[in-house]
Amino acid sequence: MGRFKGVLYGMATSVTFGLIPLFTLPLIGKGMDYDSILFYRFLFASAALGLVMLIKGESFRIEWKDLPVFMLLSVFYTFSSLFLLCGYGYMGAGVATTLHFTYPVFVSLLMFIIFREKTLWLTWLAIALAVCGVALLSLPSSGISPEAAGIVIVLLSAVAYASYIVGVNKSRVRSMNSRKLAFYVFVFTTVIFAVKNSISGGPQLPPDPQSVGSLVLLAVLPTVVSNITLVLAVQNIGGTLTSVLGALEPLTAVCIGVLAFGEEFTFREGAGIFVILAAVTVIILTNSIQGTINKVFRKIRPRHA
Repeated sequence: MGRFKGVLYGMATSVTFGLIPLFTLPLIGKGMDYDSILFYRFLFASAALGLVMLIKGESFRIEWKDLPVFMLLSVFYTFSSLFLLCGYGYMGAGVATTLHFTYPVFVSLLMFIIFREKTLWLTWLAIALAVCGVALLSLPSSGISPEAAGIVIVLLSAVAYASYIVGVNKSRVRSMNSRKLAFYVFVFTTVIFAVKNSISGGPQLPPDPQSVGSLVLLAVLPTVVSNITLVLAVQNIGGTLTSVLGALEPLTAVCIGVLAFGEEFTFREGAGIFVILAAVTVIILTNSIQGTINKVFRKIRPRHA
């Protein structure tokens, strides 16, 4: 039963995060700028997550030494969120979300480049697959193709999110309660967008009640709910299987783009998305795959000795 619940939590995490285009694209269409949308998203998310922590009786206490870490992590999170929204202006939501989903590839690259972490041949194979997938999504087709600038912007979103993950894992806050960690990242991210909005005269007011509802749902479902279900999924089925279920994130965004917004979906884009999902899956399962290969070779080798 615990494993079944964990799978459901993992699916909920990915599907809710994949709902971002459903709430942001209508807001963009009504003239709200990216900074205002993200300011309200993280303001409402901070309030909702803070309320959850109060109900659960969790401590908000942190040390002064944690503040610079939260500031840096919030900068990474800010750029990741902002670049992803900018990417929606260049390409379909499904393609943009899939490109953002390459972040595990960049996590591996950052760990190799910065921390000299040992990299297996499977990781390099996955990186090559990811490059091929990005190339497929970048090639011109009979329909509207993403511009090179859009590809770069969304890949920068993936790099920023990978930097956030590496920053968490290599900093003093890595053992902190995940809800507390997310709460303070959301708070500092809200402050960053508040400052950015103040330069242009303050955040835009939502144009109508439907927009307010979209902002609240954007803050609750793909931000707070996805964070909480992520923790529950990892507790029940572990990080590896939870990460594999993350493939539902771009698939959800693709379905939303096609069904809700009438975005074109070509065979080339489908092939590119499939190759990228395969690359990310290989990255996530590298140790398991390598262990299976080693077992097979150990069983085979004596027969040919």
